[in-house]
Amino acid sequence: MYKVLIIEDDHKLRSLIGQYLAKWNFQPVLVEDFELIDQIALKENPHIILLDINLPGNDGFYWCSKIRQLSDVPVIFISSRSQSMDIVIAMNMGGDDYIQKPFSLEVLVAKMNAVLRRSSSIVDNDFLEVGELILNLQNAYVESRGKKAALTKNEFQILYLLMKKAGQIVSRDEIMRALWEDEQFIDDNTLTVNVNRLRKKLGEIGVEDTITTKKRQGYLLQ
Repeated sequence: MYKVLIIEDDHKLRSLIGQYLAKWNFQPVLVEDFELIDQIALKENPHIILLDINLPGNDGFYWCSKIRQLSDVPVIFISSRSQSMDIVIAMNMGGDDYIQKPFSLEVLVAKMNAVLRRSSSIVDNDFLEVGELILNLQNAYVESRGKKAALTKNEFQILYLLMKKAGQIVSRDEIMRALWEDEQFIDDNTLTVNVNRLRKKLGEIGVEDTITTKKRQGYLLQ
């Protein structure tokens, strides 16, 4: 049974989500104290977090960044905000997906299951190497010449796919299917944000310009 931390200040919606998820073999934990969310997440150690953006005091963006300092647990933002920039910020803060209110509870469960599947995917080997780039498949970090960078679930999946197909153009649709299984639920900005974050981390370990954008085609790892 997967434990899910529900961080939503609307009591009625929070209870509704919790009751529905309990029917789908989830163990809901309803957060009512919005002052120590990162510590609650650390204590509860959930498999996945549902995080509203508009919260009393600090917003969901702030709390996601705090949680990311402690854990790589998957985070799905839930919000009534519909601007593309909100989605971009959510991904930059370390979110794994974004769902806009009002939403179907069936779609929410589908998104949660997709995120959980890719976060718990089992790999056969410990490392994947392309040139001087080494991807640790068990601990989700990338290394080059002794320098390491930790990756989020999305960044890891993108780099894994590009390294498996190094030298080949991988289409945006293929990457989105690998990440979210059904790209119709995904804003196109989400993929761009994740790729840019990945590029930045590769740059921090001295690997510059290894991911090339092929206009109207996809991405290429050189």
